Amino acid sequence: MPTASLNEIVHAALSGQVVSFPTDTVPALAVSPPYAALIFAAKKRTFDKPLILMAASAADLWDYVEGNQEEREIWRQMTEKHWPGSLTLVLPAAEKVPKVLNPKNPSTIGIRVPAHAIAREILGRTGVLATTSANLSGQEPLLTPEAIMTTFPSVTVLAPTERQAWGIINSGQPSTVARWQCQGWDILRQGAVFL
Repeated sequence: MPTASLNEIVHAALSGQVVSFPTDTVPALAVSPPYAALIFAAKKRTFDKPLILMAASAADLWDYVEGNQEEREIWRQMTEKHWPGSLTLVLPAAEKVPKVLNPKNPSTIGIRVPAHAIAREILGRTGVLATTSANLSGQEPLLTPEAIMTTFPSVTVLAPTERQAWGIINSGQPSTVARWQCQGWDILRQGAVFL
């Protein structure tokens, strides 16, 4: 059950290993996007449930989505209002998004910037990561590093003592997921953010 410092988490993620760290909603499992299949295997998750891309800033994510100028302005306004925060936007995927992140519908990708300083520090150093909640598929999200280490013994977990990061999970509630559909938003999952 490996635990790691923040520097070790960054190194592991950059090396293509699955890592776990807290966010503003629930703790994440994360990996460099080309290695996303490792998360599906660890979670015993079917490929019809997509992963999302998480980053330290909106600017890091725009190259992963495609839309016209009007759409991008609408998306930018939404992110300025709610990011960093517990809102995941599902937008048309650009060519650079690995298909394994959303095998059932690779035309879309979820993106988010968390409102959690440690998560953003990690993401600022790793770049964009493929992420999902830390839990086995179909089970409730795990909220402590100890539970994550027990369930996922091969995942590198941010040490419980690392800057007390685990003590500043804000909600324990998953993010709101909003999908862009024909000039409007379709709420796929209601979380902490109300649109």
